[in-house]
Amino acid sequence: MIKQKILGTGLSGLVGSRIVELLSDEFEFEDISRKTGTDIVNFQDVLARFKTSNAPFVLHLAAYTDVKGAEKEKELKEKSDAWMINVAGTQNIARACQETRKRIIYVSTDLVLGGDNMPKGGFKEDELPNPLSWYAVTKYEAEKEIEKINSAWTIVRIAYPYRAIFEKTDFVRFFRDWLKSGKTISVLTDRLITPTFIDDLVNVFKILMEKEATGVFHAVGNQAVSLYDAAVMIAENFNLDKALIKKTTRAEFLANRPPEPFSSTLSNAKIKQLGVQMHSFADGLKAIKEQL
Repeated sequence: MIKQKILGTGLSGLVGSRIVELLSDEFEFEDISRKTGTDIVNFQDVLARFKTSNAPFVLHLAAYTDVKGAEKEKELKEKSDAWMINVAGTQNIARACQETRKRIIYVSTDLVLGGDNMPKGGFKEDELPNPLSWYAVTKYEAEKEIEKINSAWTIVRIAYPYRAIFEKTDFVRFFRDWLKSGKTISVLTDRLITPTFIDDLVNVFKILMEKEATGVFHAVGNQAVSLYDAAVMIAENFNLDKALIKKTTRAEFLANRPPEPFSSTLSNAKIKQLGVQMHSFADGLKAIKEQL
């Protein structure tokens, strides 16, 4: 069987490496990174690489994701690392897609949306963006770069992605490891999220490519939870001491940290209309426990 090729950025990251792991039997991934000689901040680098590939799809996952680090560089604006990678890099990928007529799937974040009110069922794809942190601003600006091109595009917003095993820490593993240490931790009760089980993204990307779907899609779990409730669920799932988890609020905890909305919960109704099934957070935790 001839495998369809996919050009991908961020394939060694938390999400990308799992996608490659689960889809490598069906697709041939071509890595776009400095390790393979392509710097996405350099347009000529990107264009030259795209011209040597007959892959019809580009999966763009590479991003500067250090929210705290981005906020510290906020005053640098377009010269900040977050802007250079998230916005300038995405602009280069998008332009190269347009020039070589490739379809792009760009992975964005729930943090481009959010506010002090939570719409019933979560924020939909057509909600007016409201990025609060500098990281969120750069991801929203990157989305606008994708939407400018004439080539076919898809934007997939995910939230708090988690998986069973990876060398770097996601938010589930952070809480799990912290609680294993026996130390107390204060967690926000007034911060609502819809975590994404990374394994679900396999079918999301497959179906989006098969149907050549365009537009914005939210690929998040079926369950909205507060960060505090998520931490308690993690403790219960892994038989850890939930008494170590203390309540706090954004007003107390975020005084010297990047701003976050009360809710960035997303509605996944649109992606489910394509036949995609998403885990609830409770079921996702059970799944990763079985994989460990």
